[in-house]
Amino acid sequence: MAAFRYTHAVVCRLPLSLASRGGVDAEAAREQHERLVRLLRELGLDVVELPADEALPESAFVEDTAVVCNGTALIARPGAEHRRRETDTIRVVLKKELDLPIIEMSDANARLDGGDVLFTGREFFVGLSQWSNEGGARAVAAAFPEYPCTPLKVPESKHLKTLITMGGPDLLCVGAGKEAQEVLKRMEREATYRYETLTLPEDEAANVLYLNGTLVHRSIEEIPQSFKVFGDKIDYPRRSINVCQLAKLSCGLSSSCLLVRRTRHLRNL
Repeated sequence: MAAFRYTHAVVCRLPLSLASRGGVDAEAAREQHERLVRLLRELGLDVVELPADEALPESAFVEDTAVVCNGTALIARPGAEHRRRETDTIRVVLKKELDLPIIEMSDANARLDGGDVLFTGREFFVGLSQWSNEGGARAVAAAFPEYPCTPLKVPESKHLKTLITMGGPDLLCVGAGKEAQEVLKRMEREATYRYETLTLPEDEAANVLYLNGTLVHRSIEEIPQSFKVFGDKIDYPRRSINVCQLAKLSCGLSSSCLLVRRTRHLRNL
């Protein structure tokens, strides 16, 4: 499915100031981030790597700054006010370096973290959390009118993609916990299309990356039971990586990269 074919990834090196947030071992987190960047390159992506910004401790979690689909970028408005400056750099990179059309959110009261936006390849779901609101969901719907867009209530302290991500074409990865299962039921009621579901014993295993035909999930040390489920149920290439430190302050794998399919790049291949 073309929706999960990507040409580029935008990442931001991890600032050591991240250690001021949530008991993170910043050096270990930086090593994990560097391994993730190497993995993205191994999977065929051109990686645009931004320098660390010590003034913005959470800037490595670039997923929250924009929603990119079909070669167009909607600049988000993170719900945490101290993170809003992160969008300035991302806007420049997407516009100047990757030559993407940029859409801005017009509603001053709209709030949107990219970690609350799930694109299934057929439709959008937007989690209504402490970081994203109805105005943010309307901005996604307006930016990508060719796709249905459904707002979903999620636990206030969780991003939607902490609970559910795409593990392959039409395949939802979801944790077995009560919160994740309740969100899944809402999603299934509201969805325009039908999806298969892979339920994982550890909730933290649900945040995966599916790109260019490969599923990237967390390591056996972090999710031993779910690692076995992936091995038993997934018949396409898989890669695993430990992101235990990064995940203390983010959705997990998806938070640290902004995946882009640059259509002009594809035409020139």
